Amino acid sequence: MMQKSLTPFRWYSFFSAWQQIDFLLLILVVGLTALGGIAIRSTELNQGLTDWWQHAIIGGIGLVLVLWISRFRYDTLLQWHWVTYAITNVLLITVLLVGVTINGSKSWIYISRFSLQPSEFAKVGLIISLAALLHHRPASSLAVVFRAFAIAAVPLALISQQPDLGTSLVFGAITLGMLYWANANPGWLILLISPLIAAILYNIFFPSWLAWAVLMGILAWFTLPWRFLGTIGAVATNLLSGGLAGFAWGLLKPYQKDRLVLFLHPEKDPLGGGYHLIQSRIAIGAGEVWGRGLNQGTQTQLNFIPEQHNDFIFSAIGEELGFVGCLFVVIAFWLICFRLVRIALKANENFGSLLAIGTLSMIVFQAFINISMTIGLAPITGIPLPYLSYGGSALLTNFLAIALVESVANHRRKQTF
Repeated sequence: MMQKSLTPFRWYSFFSAWQQIDFLLLILVVGLTALGGIAIRSTELNQGLTDWWQHAIIGGIGLVLVLWISRFRYDTLLQWHWVTYAITNVLLITVLLVGVTINGSKSWIYISRFSLQPSEFAKVGLIISLAALLHHRPASSLAVVFRAFAIAAVPLALISQQPDLGTSLVFGAITLGMLYWANANPGWLILLISPLIAAILYNIFFPSWLAWAVLMGILAWFTLPWRFLGTIGAVATNLLSGGLAGFAWGLLKPYQKDRLVLFLHPEKDPLGGGYHLIQSRIAIGAGEVWGRGLNQGTQTQLNFIPEQHNDFIFSAIGEELGFVGCLFVVIAFWLICFRLVRIALKANENFGSLLAIGTLSMIVFQAFINISMTIGLAPITGIPLPYLSYGGSALLTNFLAIALVESVANHRRKQTF
């Protein structure tokens, strides 16, 4: 009798390890992963491929990692963040030495029959490194801001050598998002990215480039500690970046140039660089409100869209599940972001809060750019849609990030949440 009475207590003790885990966040992530597996299977139905099965297996492994990692205290990473940073950079150097080039990017390491993409795992490494730095010193001074960018610059430079433009942009988004949350002056962040905007405006509309440089000078006057020198430096930098835009353009690979230009007018090269976007638009438009039905999309089943199981998985969802399916995906991502912000606000200290915001920045940027590029609002950059696109390293990275956030939620002070 005594043994039987203890059994429920033992079960309670076992599950109490996840007492404060954010189950809604976990359900949303698992739900999107399952939808991704269904959509991937549909894209491969007539090809005899099994990527959807691998997606499901990796998703299952990711779920186990979330439940396992969330049991442990996340703040122990503070003692190991430099080790994490070193491992991140060593892996990125290794891929440059022995990596395999696919689609013009040397980003993969093959171990037996398995492929590993270190640049994906480097995103979590960067989040941990920046969170540790900003935990000790808020970004209320320019010295801390520049130090954060210096930390991000090393893996960013290594990834740029692959080259992997999409992941490089994700690194920038993570850094800016975490600096903003760490009390960096928004004006400083705008000034940091202003040369890139100036270069774009220089090629689009010349007078707007000059107006932007003047605007950045005004912003520098009101935000930088050294008003006179800061204003002159901001104006000169933006004017110079416009002049160097042509030089920077020459450094891009041909396929990168196509991705940056043809999204505006894909009809100029309908069988080449504009083919992806044209077919994606046709697929999403054909889905109308309710979709053509699972496994019934003509664009999807006849494989008109290249990489539809990966970067263009949203196009397959749009055709077969329609506007309703697309709306479900967008709402799910919105809810994920809402839960991440709630966890960041309720975290015990800055480190946990910054881990949640770094994950938020990574997911928001990737989802926004991926969905935008499938409907023609952004260049095609090769950024996968989190949890939905096929890709072992990317999917596992996203689950690892959620695992850290769930650890933050699970070990916060007990409260109504």
